[in-house]
Amino acid sequence: MKTLQAYRFALDPNDAQLAGLRRHAGAARFTFNWGLARVKAALSQRAAEETYGVTGGGLTPVPWTLPALRLAWNAAKREIAPWWDECSKEAFSAGLDQLARALKNFTDSRKGQRKGRRVGFPRFKKRGKARDSFRYTTGAYGPASDLYVKLPRIGRVKVHEPMGALTGRLADGRARLLGATVSRTAGRWFVSFTAEADRDVPAEPSRRQRAGGTVGVDLGVRHLAVLSTGEMVPNPKHYQRAERKLRRASRAYARSKPGSAGRRQCAAELARVHGRIANQRRDGLHKIATRLAKTHDVVVVEDLNVTGMVRNRRLAKAVATAGFAEIRRQLAYKTGWYGSALHVADRWYPSSKTCSGCGWRNPSLTLANRTFHCQSCRLVLDRDLNAAINLRILVAASTSETQNARGADRKTHSGGQVAAKREPGTARAGQTGSAAPQGTAA
Repeated sequence: MKTLQAYRFALDPNDAQLAGLRRHAGAARFTFNWGLARVKAALSQRAAEETYGVTGGGLTPVPWTLPALRLAWNAAKREIAPWWDECSKEAFSAGLDQLARALKNFTDSRKGQRKGRRVGFPRFKKRGKARDSFRYTTGAYGPASDLYVKLPRIGRVKVHEPMGALTGRLADGRARLLGATVSRTAGRWFVSFTAEADRDVPAEPSRRQRAGGTVGVDLGVRHLAVLSTGEMVPNPKHYQRAERKLRRASRAYARSKPGSAGRRQCAAELARVHGRIANQRRDGLHKIATRLAKTHDVVVVEDLNVTGMVRNRRLAKAVATAGFAEIRRQLAYKTGWYGSALHVADRWYPSSKTCSGCGWRNPSLTLANRTFHCQSCRLVLDRDLNAAINLRILVAASTSETQNARGADRKTHSGGQVAAKREPGTARAGQTGSAAPQGTAA
């Protein structure tokens, strides 16, 4: 099975290499701003020409695509950037590529061809505010050994930890590099290699996975995840635990003088605190997603409306810092890696309001009721555990009929809802759908 995988490593550059990384990131930012100014000037010229009745081919062309932007840059680079040969051409191409993608996202969003929130017109990138990054797609880049990476015009840069996970696959011919992105996060530089890798996906779940069977996973705030097996994964609340440090760092930054060296130091300290929180959260989510994908042949989760949940001012912080969407994203591709399957229950499936014993439904259940009391069979159970069991029951019978976890149509315990056989990603209201394993990882 061929998948797209990303391998991310921290860099330990010396002073000369650090200056080169900053120079390349600045070159990418420079070309982005230059291209955006060129596009805006062309749009203004076209608007003026239209007022004079000019139409069709007489209007000034706008360099909207990457080939057009590259053509304009190559014609003007010797005049506007006489220092351009000090950096790799890939840095300039990276800035133009970022602009072309931003313009395409803006156009697709206006036409309704892009999902999610409405995307605005690109804005200029300011030094110190925008994220420093550039990308290599051609040239002699890649791992030089387990501890060094080759970056054109920068040299052999030492990495913080061995790259055996990538170099081993490259040596065996099981991976092919497609590109490398160099970026700065919280004062540290990272290189991320995108590779097309061959993964040995088992044809059927292993014995350990068959022993795990189907598991329902109910994500929440009090407990990060409650499994239908009865296990409750605690919510580490990394952000809440670091709020005291965040307050101190934010207060120090706000009281510093703009443009001073002290303000830059305060900004770096604040970024380090946020970076540590993000790393802790990411590490915990990767561990739980990997364990679920390895130890169970089918994982069932809900399609949560996270956007609506964060509108509740009392739950917004807890929901935003838990990372519900990241868990589902990781499960989507990791279940494919380890030969298991992911099922996503419909957003309106009442897993918390339905009794897992008899199917009786309590429509008046509120978030304050943490224990489910069934008035039909007298079952008393933790609310989240009851929801997790309902998620497991929703697909348990159908997954036992076929190997690909898409059984025949059958009635479930949800009060008449039907779990029908459907292709991945085509679930409708009241039904469950299989999330196709994705081959990308971060």
